[in-house]
Amino acid sequence: MRLAMIGAGGFRTPLVYRSLLNDHKPGRVEELRLFDISEHRLNAMVRVMKRQARSHFDAPKLVVCSSLAQAVDGADFVFSAIRVGGTHGRAADERIGLDNGVIGQETVGAGGIAYALRTIPVAREMAATIERKAPNAWVINFTNPAGVITQAMAEIVGERVIGICDSPVGLARHALGALGLRDTGDVSLDYLGLNHLGWLRELYVNGEPRMASLLADDERLTSFEEGKLFGARWLQNLGALPNEYLYYYYFTREQLAADQHADEPRGAYLARQQHEFYECFHHEVSDPLDVWERARLDREETYMATNREAAGGFDRAEDDLESGGYDRVALALMRALSRDEETRLILNVPNHGTIPTLADDDIIEMPVRVSSGGIERLPVSPLGLAEVSLVGAVKACEREALRAAREKSYRAAWKAYALHPLIDSAAVGKTLLDDYIRAHDGLAYLA
Repeated sequence: MRLAMIGAGGFRTPLVYRSLLNDHKPGRVEELRLFDISEHRLNAMVRVMKRQARSHFDAPKLVVCSSLAQAVDGADFVFSAIRVGGTHGRAADERIGLDNGVIGQETVGAGGIAYALRTIPVAREMAATIERKAPNAWVINFTNPAGVITQAMAEIVGERVIGICDSPVGLARHALGALGLRDTGDVSLDYLGLNHLGWLRELYVNGEPRMASLLADDERLTSFEEGKLFGARWLQNLGALPNEYLYYYYFTREQLAADQHADEPRGAYLARQQHEFYECFHHEVSDPLDVWERARLDREETYMATNREAAGGFDRAEDDLESGGYDRVALALMRALSRDEETRLILNVPNHGTIPTLADDDIIEMPVRVSSGGIERLPVSPLGLAEVSLVGAVKACEREALRAAREKSYRAAWKAYALHPLIDSAAVGKTLLDDYIRAHDGLAYLA
C-alpha cells in the first residue's frame, strides 16, 4: 500500500512513521511518499525517520518527492499535514489577535479564521491534484483548522476526505482512566460537535452508562487534565465533558488575561523552538532521533500552558507527555478502510442530518463505525440549545470563510470575523482582517 504525506517536513511526521514501523500485518504501508515545500525541513525529518527505521528490517520505503503531483500519483491514501505560513504565521496570528484585545489561538477565534483563510485555497488546490492523480485515494486531513479545511477539500474530492483529531480520543481516555477502566471491554461514546468544539455527553462501558458516576465524584473528576482545566463544579453544571478547546469559550476573560500576561505566547514559543530544532540539521547530528525526542518532550510539557495557568496552574500528567493520537487514529482508519478491520472512531465527517440545524455537507465531529464499506455514523443524542447555538455560530463563521476563499470576497471574510463568538465587535473584526491581510502574503487575494 502506498501512502503520500503532504507537509512531511512537519514536526509530527516521525509519529506517523513510528506507527507504520510497528504495523506488521498484511496490507501494511510499504511505501511512504514524502513531499514538503521546504526541502530543508523535509530532509531533517527524513534523517529522523531513517534513524527510527534502523532496527526495523521491514521498514516502509521512504520516497522523497519533488512535487505534489509526484507524491500523490497512484497513492492509496494521502495525509494532508500542511501549515500554510509556518510557525511564524501562527505567531503572527496570535500576536495580532492579542493586540486587538481578542484571543488569537491558531484554531479558534481570530487566529483560527486567519489560518483558515490562507489555508483553504492551498487545500483546494491540493484536493484538485489528488482528484486528478489519485481519484480513488482516501484523504486523511491532519491540517488545522481541521473541520473547515476538511469541508474545503470535500468540495473537490467529496466524502473521500476525512478529518481527524486526537482531542476527543484523549478526552475519552482520560475519562475511562478516572473511572479505573483503562483496559476495559466494549466502549461507546456519545460525543458530538465540531472540531475543537465538542462534548462527551455519555460514556457506555459494556452497555452501561458511566458518566453520571464520574460527574458525581469530585476527586475522580478532577484527576485528569480536562477536569482540572474546567473544574468539577462547571462540569457538573454542564452535565458533560467538553473538549479542552471549549475553555476559550467558557472562560474567555481568564484565558485572554493569561495570554496577555504570558512571558511568551504559545505561537512565538513554538516558532522559536521549531527554528532552533530545524537549525540543528544544517550541521551533522550524531543522533537525529534523540534531538527530535527532546524537542518533542519540551513541546508536550508546554502544551496549552496558558490555559492551565488560567485555570489555577497544574502540570501535565506523565501519560499525557507521550505524543501520539493523530497517528494512531489515522492508522486505525486506514486499516479499517483497506483491510476491513472494523473500528469505531470520532472523526470529522459530513453532517447528513445528525445536527438538524446544519446542512448535510457541513463537516461535524462525531462517532462513526469504519470498515471497508466506508463510514457509518453512529447514534448520538441531540445537542442542547446552548450547545447547538454555539455550534451554529461557529459553523456560520466557517461557511463565510469558505465563501471568502472561493469568491475572493473581502466582505465574506469580514463577516466571518464579525460572526465569531470570540470577537465581540464587527468593527474589531474588520480591523483584525485588515491587520491579517497586511501580515500574510497568503491573504493578498482578499485585499
